[in-house]
Amino acid sequence: MNEEMTEKERLLWKQAKKRVEFKRHLWTYLIVNLFLWIVWAMTGMEFDHREFVPWPVWSTVGWGIGLAFSYFGAYHGTTVNAVDKEYEKMKNK
Repeated sequence: MNEEMTEKERLLWKQAKKRVEFKRHLWTYLIVNLFLWIVWAMTGMEFDHREFVPWPVWSTVGWGIGLAFSYFGAYHGTTVNAVDKEYEKMKNK
C-alpha cells in the first residue's frame, strides 16, 4: 500500500509540474503576442496583401495551437484520476 501511495504521489507531482509549466507557457504566449501586435500597430498596421490578414495572426494562431495541447495535457490528461476511475469501474463489475 505504501508503495502504491508513492506511485500516486509521483504522478501527482508530475501533473502539478505540467500545470505550472502550462501557466508559464501561457504568460509567455500572452506577453510575446501582445508585443507582436503592438509592433504591428505601431508600424502602420500593414496587411499582407496576398491574404489580407495582419502578420501577427500567424504566430498567435500557430503558437495558440501548441498552447492548447499544453493545456489539455496539463488539465485533462490526468492519469491519476483516470486510473482511479477505471479501477472503480472494474471493481463494480
